[in-house]
Amino acid sequence: MVKDMNELKKEDYVEPNCPLCEEPYGVTPELKPIPQQRIVQKMDEYMARRDYAGAERHLKYWLEEAKLGHDLRGELLLRNEMIGFYRKRARKEETFESIDEAFRLLNVLDFEGTISAGTTYTNAATACNVFGENERAITLFEKACTVYEASPNTDPSLLGGLYNNMALVLVALGRFDEAKDRYQKALALMENVPGGWLECAITYCNLANALEAEKGLEAAEPEIFDLLDKAYELFDTPGVGGPGGPSRGYYAFVCESCAPTFAYYGYFLAAQDLEQRAKENYAQ
Repeated sequence: MVKDMNELKKEDYVEPNCPLCEEPYGVTPELKPIPQQRIVQKMDEYMARRDYAGAERHLKYWLEEAKLGHDLRGELLLRNEMIGFYRKRARKEETFESIDEAFRLLNVLDFEGTISAGTTYTNAATACNVFGENERAITLFEKACTVYEASPNTDPSLLGGLYNNMALVLVALGRFDEAKDRYQKALALMENVPGGWLECAITYCNLANALEAEKGLEAAEPEIFDLLDKAYELFDTPGVGGPGGPSRGYYAFVCESCAPTFAYYGYFLAAQDLEQRAKENYAQ
């Protein structure tokens, strides 16, 4: 059979693939969203078990899935998770790479001024503080404040966490009055948030450290002891692991985080108790 010279071939009517997105030119790639809530829940499980290798594999796997599915919002979520994860693991290079990518995604998505932007600024600022870049951190915290305070839809727990972390940087910069104001704002918010008592415990410990930095240990001692007593009482609040209460993993994390502060100020039995509570709750 003689082949018709006018027969159309596939390459005559199908556009060539874009080398970047692997889709034909002029065709919008199909969006395949990743399961954000399930990813975050699984991440919490890894961190509660201290399975850091598993947590990193989890994040990297879903980041690639988000890229393959052209899910930019999913990528932003994962980059934020990575900022926090690498910050906790003291891996500076990966932390700042994640920050840069998160900011790039905010720009691509045109999300500046949204709650997502506020969360990203907060995460990035917290990381900058951990790695000693406090001037950059306070600038990012201020941007986050502008976003959160302007939105009526801001979750009070987000704003409370922002004030808490921002105050740490203000203390490091010697801006004590501003720091104490932020801590008081954090307490006022978190006291009315279900399960917010753990954040209040953290705030009391941070405020104790701020008072020592401002006044010196001897002058601030009575106020510090009062704050630590209030913080320690909160760890007996019921509801851990139950409906509406904090997860056992987060409870353990806060116990572990606050224990050194109690030990530093001579509350050795309280510190040992918190460390034991952390071990017990991590194990469950």
